[in-house]
Amino acid sequence: MTPTAVRGALFAGGLIVVPALTAWWMLSAADRLDEAEAVEQADEAPSVAVAQAADDDYCSVELKKVLRRVLQSCGLLSGGEVRGCQPLEAAQVATLAGSDFNALFDPLAGRAGIIQFDLDGDTLDADDTQLLQSLFADQRGASYFFVVARSSPEGSPEHNRDLSERRGKAVLDYLHATFQDPDLDKEVGLLWLGEEFAQLDDRFCDWSRSGDPDACTTAELNRSAFVSWIDCRL
Repeated sequence: MTPTAVRGALFAGGLIVVPALTAWWMLSAADRLDEAEAVEQADEAPSVAVAQAADDDYCSVELKKVLRRVLQSCGLLSGGEVRGCQPLEAAQVATLAGSDFNALFDPLAGRAGIIQFDLDGDTLDADDTQLLQSLFADQRGASYFFVVARSSPEGSPEHNRDLSERRGKAVLDYLHATFQDPDLDKEVGLLWLGEEFAQLDDRFCDWSRSGDPDACTTAELNRSAFVSWIDCRL
């Protein structure tokens, strides 16, 4: 067969293989979406109460739905790839108003913590690392560690998206370096919200947080990463 004929055969084969692969990918994606929706519908359907060892009292249907979507959409249940979700994606993942999203975590007030950063800062200081170590070590058999990074409204939205991403990754990098947990990338659900979604209000001043315990403004609260173990059966 001449080189021209070989090239022609390869080109013709590509015309067949590429559409076939595209169709296969689309069918697979549709199957994954159907599976996720089926699980969510099962969560929402009335059922006989059965004790679940992996479910704590705070594991509402809505919280489990958000947790599942974060773990799947942010790339943590598929191959352990840590991608995280950006603000606009986060709003779609949560499918809730910001205040309702924050209210999901009210039952975790005694377990969660808020890692506060300096204005325009994305590095952890000694107070931050002490609280983060304490919270991460207190796993109590939980399966997923939630990290939700934010920024206060100073600066442009674009700058604050990048800033909250760096804050979330600073937490994740510290956990990697400190705990050497081989399953870490499958356990962490990472969101960075910038200034655009789910800003914390002053009721979170009473939560465990790093920084000055006697000073708390909403701006200081939102220069932060919310962190907590969550044990919900998905």
